Amino acid sequence: MVGAPLARRTRKRSRPSRIDSVLGYAALGWPAVPGAFPLRRGSRACSCDRLGCPDPGAHPISPAWHLQATTDAGLLARWWHLEPEANVILPTGTVFDVFDVPLATGLTALSRLDAEGAHSGPVAANGDRVLFYVATRGNPEDEDEWWSCHLDCDPATIEETPGLRWHCRDSYVLAPPSTLPNGQPVSWLRAPDGRPLPDPLRVLERLAD
Repeated sequence: MVGAPLARRTRKRSRPSRIDSVLGYAALGWPAVPGAFPLRRGSRACSCDRLGCPDPGAHPISPAWHLQATTDAGLLARWWHLEPEANVILPTGTVFDVFDVPLATGLTALSRLDAEGAHSGPVAANGDRVLFYVATRGNPEDEDEWWSCHLDCDPATIEETPGLRWHCRDSYVLAPPSTLPNGQPVSWLRAPDGRPLPDPLRVLERLAD
């Protein structure tokens, strides 16, 4: 009887905290910034002060997030000490891009990559979406091939773009171990391991198939 609660506490401690994960991302060279978080499980209430927030718990706290995002361990620790429940926001388009696809599509593509023995790169589950972290395209010479998601000023919803979303510059993603409004955590299917990120066009071919 005494051992069971202790085991539960041990399992709870073994789960990654927000700051542990953020500092891990910083060690990889991935800048982060604090995000809003759901106030109550199963509700659309957001910790931000915006009435009727269109993207509860899935956006940066500050509108200047793209300027504030950092890998400075001291600053990150201070931010999450002040707001330990803050979700983790990772800007895209500088160190990496992210393909954001429906769950079935993502799992099928991941299985194909595994079967081919190909490096999938980091892959995260975000509710009914799967996120593939790939090398960023940087600043291509042909700007006509580049587009961005202006989530900082007008959050796009999954309903508006149900298929593939390519998060590049001016965009961001909600990263593990952030919490969704339904209480479900964002989690890694393939955690980052320090290897170079895969070529986005190669992963895109699998997703398009």
